[in-house]
Amino acid sequence: MPTITFLGAGSVVFTRQLVTDLLRFPDLPTLDIALHDIDGERLEVARGTVLNVAEQLGRDVRVTASLVRREALTGADFVINMIQVGGIDATRIDLELPAAHGLRQTIGDTTGVGGVFRALRTFPVLTGIARDMQELCPDAWFLNYTNPMAMNVWWMSVIAPEIKAVGLCHSVYWTVNDLCDLIGVPLEGTHYRAAGVNHQAWLTEWSRDGEDLYPRLRELIDGDADLQRRVRAEIFRRIGFYPTETSEHSAEYLDWFLRSDAQIERFRIEPLQYIGISEENVREFHEARELLAAGQPIPLHEEGDAAEYAPQIIHSILTGITREIHVNVPNRGLIDNLPEEAVVEVPASVDADGVHPIAWGSIPAAGAALNRTYLSVAELTIRGAREGDPEMVRRAVLTDPNASSTLTPAQIWKLCDELTAAHAGLLPRDLGGTLQTA
Repeated sequence: MPTITFLGAGSVVFTRQLVTDLLRFPDLPTLDIALHDIDGERLEVARGTVLNVAEQLGRDVRVTASLVRREALTGADFVINMIQVGGIDATRIDLELPAAHGLRQTIGDTTGVGGVFRALRTFPVLTGIARDMQELCPDAWFLNYTNPMAMNVWWMSVIAPEIKAVGLCHSVYWTVNDLCDLIGVPLEGTHYRAAGVNHQAWLTEWSRDGEDLYPRLRELIDGDADLQRRVRAEIFRRIGFYPTETSEHSAEYLDWFLRSDAQIERFRIEPLQYIGISEENVREFHEARELLAAGQPIPLHEEGDAAEYAPQIIHSILTGITREIHVNVPNRGLIDNLPEEAVVEVPASVDADGVHPIAWGSIPAAGAALNRTYLSVAELTIRGAREGDPEMVRRAVLTDPNASSTLTPAQIWKLCDELTAAHAGLLPRDLGGTLQTA
């Protein structure tokens, strides 16, 4: 009986989606699903959610739930990571404290000051997970959904290179889905591939029946003033290839958009947007809890929607069915014009033997230039955490285009001091926090 462990299972909406995708594969054997969360109430709702989904789909499943991570990891074949260290309270700090200094972010979970401090909170937990996996399930696949994706997967590759860690994000699929809808072309039968870094990969192959679909998109955008006010459309027009994450995310990765009120208005950007998204996630948790308490079925997403990548990987490894997805892995000969060992996003084939990233060659030069800045922030953050160097952490934030276009170096240092104090209980002592990590 294959064992799939969910870490951070209290993210019940995502747990529901992943379990639904898994149980909709009719050729999978009975699964042993082990749930872990540090919040007992959320964990119980997650357990009820899995049982509710299984009943609706008429599938047998064995479910265990534990507040003890080691219990959940023992004997796991697959470990799905979706933890959010510090929860919504930490998210508010990551967004609101910089905003008080004049530094605006939209999501704050991938790069920039928000991504840096989210990573610093997550690294100690990842280190503990890696240590437990090395002892309790050394052959398991570690399937990471937790942001900042590139930093977290890179961290795992440094501290525990023997663990089979893969970062998963559905942004490439949804980008193509939305673009096909925009130009009126069915997604089915479309060929597409992207490469770069997570949330800033570049859609370089996009065709249907041999037709390159980019000319249609260019013509549409060039003739539509409203489309020209989208962040991603602007990036596409200037770089030449479409980026693979939403405008809300993409706006804060560059210094083009959030630096002035005029740009925010022109591109219809909503600073601090992730706070509202996070609050909606909390509301969805309460709704799920109430439905379960009333003995009602919880809503499932449409069966026609593409399955998330983790269920697809698990299905391919267990059944031998080959498919292609996009993954985040260390750059070991995959992209020529991005740094070796940095975590990049590339296509990969998946089969019974596992996940096989596809060597890409070079990505578009202008896209690579932007990616290298993104990866520099990640590299300095990881070095700062590994070496216990608070100054290196501040240099990581200084490297970020959005932060450095808004704040002076002295202001960045002061902001990082305040964020360190605000997150002290979740940061290691050598970075100015109070967490004992030994």
